[in-house]
Amino acid sequence: MDWNSLSNTVIIQEIGQRIREYRLRKKITQLELAERAGISPFTVAQIEQGKSVSLNMLIPVLRVLRLLDNLELFLPEIGPSPVEMMKRTGKKPQRIRPRKNEG
Repeated sequence: MDWNSLSNTVIIQEIGQRIREYRLRKKITQLELAERAGISPFTVAQIEQGKSVSLNMLIPVLRVLRLLDNLELFLPEIGPSPVEMMKRTGKKPQRIRPRKNEG
């Protein structure tokens, strides 16, 4: 799926639909999910209907459905750049090549 081509509303609806599918696959009712997540059943319904909710409401749902580890794929941690690595090891760059656009 090309997420960049979708509107914010469509993305929120897709997230809600996927959460609903995960909940159903785990055979959990909306009420059970709400109780385990510490949120209201209305909020669970709002999420599944693709309504906008705060991250404070979404994170507990992801936790109950065991989907929080997917956040690493969603927002991977950025490692140090090659220059930062050289600074850490005490090495200095040998040379810097000009970019092709530069003379």
